[in-house]
Amino acid sequence: MFRWGLLSAAKIARDHVVPAIQQAANGNLSAIAARDLDRARALAGRHAIPHVFASYEELLASPEVDGVYLPLPNTLHLEWTLKALAAGKHVLCEKPLAMTAAEVETIAAAAAASGLLVSEAFAVFYHPQWAKVRELVRGGAIGRLRQVQGGYSYFNRDPANLRNLSSMGGGGLRDIGVYPAMVTRMVTGAEPLRVQAAIDVDPDFGTDRHASVQAAFDGFNLSFYCSTQMALRQFMLFHGETGFIEVHAPFNAGIYGDAAITLHDARHERAETFRFPGAQQYRNEVEAFADAATGGGSAVLSLTSSLGNQRLTDAIFHAAARGGWEPV
Repeated sequence: MFRWGLLSAAKIARDHVVPAIQQAANGNLSAIAARDLDRARALAGRHAIPHVFASYEELLASPEVDGVYLPLPNTLHLEWTLKALAAGKHVLCEKPLAMTAAEVETIAAAAAASGLLVSEAFAVFYHPQWAKVRELVRGGAIGRLRQVQGGYSYFNRDPANLRNLSSMGGGGLRDIGVYPAMVTRMVTGAEPLRVQAAIDVDPDFGTDRHASVQAAFDGFNLSFYCSTQMALRQFMLFHGETGFIEVHAPFNAGIYGDAAITLHDARHERAETFRFPGAQQYRNEVEAFADAATGGGSAVLSLTSSLGNQRLTDAIFHAAARGGWEPV
């Protein structure tokens, strides 16, 4: 059994990752550390976590932990991933893995030197609906792919929320804009050539509250928007010459709707819907990570993929600042 340690009691850990580890067949929750010790003790009490530490350093020094899940603020991902590797722990780090492509390269070098596993926590990588989309697109079910469209939005103006703190790496692109970019690359296996973007910054928070992005790939284009101050919505669409695929609730199935994809033919004469009831992407994620970390054959999101995604994110920010096309 892979022994997990939690670095912080962040909401995503409480709501998604802790339950996933408890349900996992090959791991258990061994320890938690948080800056707020009472908060850590409360979470440990609710989930029978045996070891509680008052500092991240103490958890990383514990022999009762094989690897850590790291949901700290974005600006702390590089620091604590490197510290975890130095302490001999595998790392599943919440997205985005780092703030820049150069930081991802630093992490990749440290992981290679340590022989330990580091992976970015994109749970969608482990959802069977995305495996089906990839199979259909690459198998020619919609003919030649010409256009990908996506959107992801919610409304949050809480000044205390990390997503609205520029000093902590907040903003819509790093929080949710990474999803349309990542799944497009994952489905197609292609990398963008250049990108154009417009970003609207909240004057009170200094974070990007709305972004509109155009990315040119070889043979097809990706267009998507993301916003932290728009009505709740998410969608993805892959449009080819002989059909198109709608991905329903593509990133948070169960919150934004049921996990399903619909394949349409060119004339709208036939539509086939594939459903994935009961799929648990977070459980799939932690089980795959634990298996890979202990020498199993499970695939996890690679650091090469994380680097490609971060290069695209960096290019989006650069293109918005320059007001033109930016090579990726």
